[in-house]
Amino acid sequence: MTVENLPLRKRPFDIVFIVVFALMIVTCIISDSVEGLGLDQVPNSPNILVQWNYTYASNFDPLYQSHPVWLRFISGTSAFIYIVFYVLLIISLVKGFNRIQLFAVIYATMIISLTGIPIFGDEFFGPAAERTPNPLIFLCYNGPYILFPLLLLIRMRKPLPFTRKF
Repeated sequence: MTVENLPLRKRPFDIVFIVVFALMIVTCIISDSVEGLGLDQVPNSPNILVQWNYTYASNFDPLYQSHPVWLRFISGTSAFIYIVFYVLLIISLVKGFNRIQLFAVIYATMIISLTGIPIFGDEFFGPAAERTPNPLIFLCYNGPYILFPLLLLIRMRKPLPFTRKF
């Protein structure tokens, strides 16, 4: 007995995932690439992406301006590896390719544990010079990068994820 995938219009939360992960592609380009490449975030840079990152980091995220090597690796992974996954995930969500399930679980586990724990830990409990001065704004900007992978992990919890709504 073969179970058919539901069409995308009957999987409304997958549409939300498509929108969110498409936005994550944009933020990988705007933000993670700057940190991953180790570009100095200065206000007078000729690079508009650096200027935008400077505005955010100088107001809400001093860790992001401090350029620790570990953060460059995390941001570089996001900018140059996760971005490929986001494209494949969006295609899989649209087409209902159930084979993305294992990769989605691996991605979600990695980003929650290898990104969320060290960055959020440092931002809230790290050295005073690296802590966010505004936790609410920090969470508004960065919370979705943990929340949506967690929701994706829940979405992919059972075999053949596209045969059900969630």
